[in-house]
Amino acid sequence: MMGWTKREERSGLGKSGLGRRTSRRSVSGACISGKFVSGLLVFGVLVSGLFLSGCTPSNQRAEQKKSIRIGVSLYRAEDTFINNLRSELEESAKSYEQENGIKVTLDIQSAKGNQNTQNNQVERFLSLGCDVLVINPVDRTSASSIIDKAMTAGVPTIFFNRQPVEEDMNRWDQLYYVGADAKESAVLEGQIVTDQYKKDPASIDRNGDGVVRYVLLEGESSHQDSLIRTEWSIQTLKDAGVPIEKVIGGIANWERSQASALMEQWLEQYPGEIELVVSNNDDMALGAIDAIDRAGVYGITVVGIDATTAGLDAVHAGKMLGTVSSDKKEYAGAIMKIATAKALGEEIPENMELENGKYYWSKQRIFTEK
Repeated sequence: MMGWTKREERSGLGKSGLGRRTSRRSVSGACISGKFVSGLLVFGVLVSGLFLSGCTPSNQRAEQKKSIRIGVSLYRAEDTFINNLRSELEESAKSYEQENGIKVTLDIQSAKGNQNTQNNQVERFLSLGCDVLVINPVDRTSASSIIDKAMTAGVPTIFFNRQPVEEDMNRWDQLYYVGADAKESAVLEGQIVTDQYKKDPASIDRNGDGVVRYVLLEGESSHQDSLIRTEWSIQTLKDAGVPIEKVIGGIANWERSQASALMEQWLEQYPGEIELVVSNNDDMALGAIDAIDRAGVYGITVVGIDATTAGLDAVHAGKMLGTVSSDKKEYAGAIMKIATAKALGEEIPENMELENGKYYWSKQRIFTEK
């Protein structure tokens, strides 16, 4: 009992507020009762709200979002492989829109090889409210500054093509990497030469002295793919028993023009000695071919990696023995799957099979004319 008399109950509070005969004790009891009931109502509303929001599946919440914005920064848009990948990324975004009815805005910028420019682009993306960042880092060892900004803003980030160091990738569970396994591509490149040598040694060893003399065109000195491709393309030849001897090697930074200049110089320095050009990518392989054509030299075998459009054309034309193809449609599709899932607060599809929950490796294969 709260201290009310039967008469006080009958008199009610509606006509006379607290009523003439309501005691101080009665007033106190009424206030306590009112607060208690109000508290129960508030509690019930809060609990209901928690159940409605906290237990709603993420995919149902995602359905309410009709557009997503993705900030994309490329280390250098002029890079042939990156440019091809950009086109596939744009196509993948269009396909996603058509299939899901969710508008995808890709804000694609080129850092033009400048890390400070890329850092500024990241800040701009975040200020514009991008849901996800997709970054092709200028300097993979400087990714920490980008990660700092992304973590502070709480924006998931996908790196691609240039893999940040492991310590940086492990700093946050919302960091991902999409790329092609550099060792696999190098082994496949070495396999192209190995297969041809075993089938027809004279087609590689032009002077028939039992030794294949080669030059090596390398990408950037700090790029993990360049380091790994350089090591394993040659190691694969050695492991296969191909008798090789290095003439010279040099860094051409993935660029056709730089590779052409180096090859022109080597042809003059080592006339008649070079039988094989092993290149870390197609653009540099094409640069070597440019120099070979200008010099009017024949019979030098050239191999590359990336299967760019120009690279494949060179293979078809018989100017390049082969290249290693990374499926760019699948590569871009993987980036888009992760990006859209994170933007909508959904789980990344299980069939993507991310290594350590972070790394996706694009499939690769050998491409030759024969």
